[in-house]
Amino acid sequence: MAAQTQALVSAKWLANLVKRNLVGPRLRVLDTSWYLPMMKRDAKKEFAQSHIPGASFFDIDECSDRTSKFDHMLPTEKFFADYVGSLGVGNDSHVVVYDASDFGAFSCTRVWWMFRFFGHPQVSVLNGGFRNWVREGHPVTGAYTKPDSASFTATVSHPSWVRSFEDITNNIATQEFQVVDARPHARFRGREPEPREGVRSGHIPGSKCMPFFEFVDDDGMMLSTEQLKKFFEESQVDLDKPLCGSCGSGVTACHMVLAAHLCGAPGAAVYDGSWYEWVTRAPPEHVVSEVQSPKT
Repeated sequence: MAAQTQALVSAKWLANLVKRNLVGPRLRVLDTSWYLPMMKRDAKKEFAQSHIPGASFFDIDECSDRTSKFDHMLPTEKFFADYVGSLGVGNDSHVVVYDASDFGAFSCTRVWWMFRFFGHPQVSVLNGGFRNWVREGHPVTGAYTKPDSASFTATVSHPSWVRSFEDITNNIATQEFQVVDARPHARFRGREPEPREGVRSGHIPGSKCMPFFEFVDDDGMMLSTEQLKKFFEESQVDLDKPLCGSCGSGVTACHMVLAAHLCGAPGAAVYDGSWYEWVTRAPPEHVVSEVQSPKT
């Protein structure tokens, strides 16, 4: 399958394979929709009503480290392998991920990154997501048949693709890599509240802001490589130097990782705990905000 290594695939390409009944062990389609509570959407319920034929639902919260107090942190290799295996994904499967967000891409880039982190580069993002799939008039269904389980072996060959709180703390002094925050500018600057109650907004010292929704156009389609490179340049982020994405909880940070990959800079890392871990654990001087913090 020629498109196995392509980070982006088109709705037209996937629709052709769906029409030919080729979704199966060699091609697995995953609806990875996930929403913040404030969005008031039920991803599983929506999947049960309408999804791409042959798709299975990938639950970011379920496929995570359930022992962590932070949301959807990376699971162990075995847990990931067992989880995706239960969705019919084997080591020879080409995986196509999408979500049904209004942005065209919201949570799917996180799952794209997870597969790559666990040693499975044969994964692609459906450009424009379910939004564009529907707009182009491709078929949808509410019918679901659970795929036969497959054997999947997860291997972490690039542990540096995930960064810890300690890594980010040390980097404030060493500046070994650039931290790129995918939250909106107002939250990054501390001028608008975080969507989670009781969490201060602001940013990590020295980080740059590249809001995740600016990696796509008004139709939810990924910007061209040239447009992406211009966005990095205007954001003062150097694609020739190591990168690490951050956001609220490690989901939309992966938009930057995908964009860098498309620009020829693969291997950008993700700060898995992201802002919600940082603001919980960092000293006050490492929580940068344009708004004075409330007195405690």
